Amino acid sequence: MQLNINGATHDVDVEPDTPLLWVIREELGLTGTKYGCGIAQCGACTVLIDGVATRSCVTPADSVAGLEIRTIETVEDTEIGRRVVEAWVENEVAQCGYCQSGQVLAATALLSDIPNPTDADIDGAMTNLCRCGTYNKIRAAVRSVSEA
Repeated sequence: MQLNINGATHDVDVEPDTPLLWVIREELGLTGTKYGCGIAQCGACTVLIDGVATRSCVTPADSVAGLEIRTIETVEDTEIGRRVVEAWVENEVAQCGYCQSGQVLAATALLSDIPNPTDADIDGAMTNLCRCGTYNKIRAAVRSVSEA
């Protein structure tokens, strides 16, 4: 099957129900997307599919053929993604950093849909888990992008 990942078409030879996460990491070597819980709860595996934050650990590869898939490796190719990464650095969000690629993509999707989110919008969109507890810094980073 062919998958459009980060603006390039990739021919991948995997079973149709192979989780997209394994295609991204194991077949294509894009290791910025992380494996966390494997049951779509933590969000470490978040990618953007047609701009929507999606948990790739439970997304079958064949279900996204023909759609645009973006990983953390190209998030800065968009204006909003670049601003989110800058805000993450300025607000010193990352602690251990393991969940941050998913967090950045979730914030990018949020700010693409809602440029000036309310606290409720942020809480509703930023459902990724961070074992370091950086939620206040994540909210501050999202706010700084929306207020710029």
